[in-house]
Amino acid sequence: MSGRNSSKSNTKSNSNSQPPVAWRYSGDQMKRWRIKADITREQLASAANYSPETIMSMERGVRRPTPRVLDIADELCGAEGMLSAGKQFLDRERFPARAQDFMEREREATNVWWYDVSLVPGLLQTEEYARALIDSRIPPLDEETVQERVAGRMERQLILTERKPPVGLSFVLYEAVLRAPQVNAAQLRHLLEVGQLRNVVLQVLPFERAISDALLGSMVLLETRDHERCAFSEGPFASELSADPGVVSRVTERLSMIRTQALGPDESAQFIERMVDSRD
Repeated sequence: MSGRNSSKSNTKSNSNSQPPVAWRYSGDQMKRWRIKADITREQLASAANYSPETIMSMERGVRRPTPRVLDIADELCGAEGMLSAGKQFLDRERFPARAQDFMEREREATNVWWYDVSLVPGLLQTEEYARALIDSRIPPLDEETVQERVAGRMERQLILTERKPPVGLSFVLYEAVLRAPQVNAAQLRHLLEVGQLRNVVLQVLPFERAISDALLGSMVLLETRDHERCAFSEGPFASELSADPGVVSRVTERLSMIRTQALGPDESAQFIERMVDSRD
């Protein structure tokens, strides 16, 4: 998601949503300077070690112009620092456009309830796991973007221990999350460590306890200091952040039902410990 929403409105994003403004502006400026300097797209691509198609995507704002390509374009086109100056604004795009509103709400949250049916939540991921997910994107991301997004995900995890007063965090993970091939013993141990934090509750929903609502997808409920709540759901092609009372009520009910079926925190820790033992 891109932009910021009122707490009384819904925001939906999909594959047709606009890329971040900083991408589009920097790409447009790079194209204008290139044409002014009579530099072909192929020449810039060769100098920056990118394909002409990638340069075209950057100029259209579909792909984030990397700091390296801006520096090379600046020198090649004689922009005297005008293109390189855009790097500081592009570096702020550390999350996919469709997720940025959610990240803002997460930073403001005082309570978070999270259920995931397929992936370890970003707040609980090891760096190795996060990189494996981000690096496997199709179409692939360039290495600089991968590094920035991994760093951004690790930075988000400060919410676990650094916020004052502490943020209340409740996670329920479907068993399929823990049995995914990307989840190794190190990731399982990390879940156990985080689960010991006094402000974190971690539960597991075993296969045999799954109810129909648990199979409908992942969801997050966030509460602000003003006791306003918003719900977030994300799929492979669409995301929704909503503060509509009806949506929030339905998500709250689903989460409550799933938490009731899940193992308690102690049983969940034992469940994960047995999985660690089986992998050692």
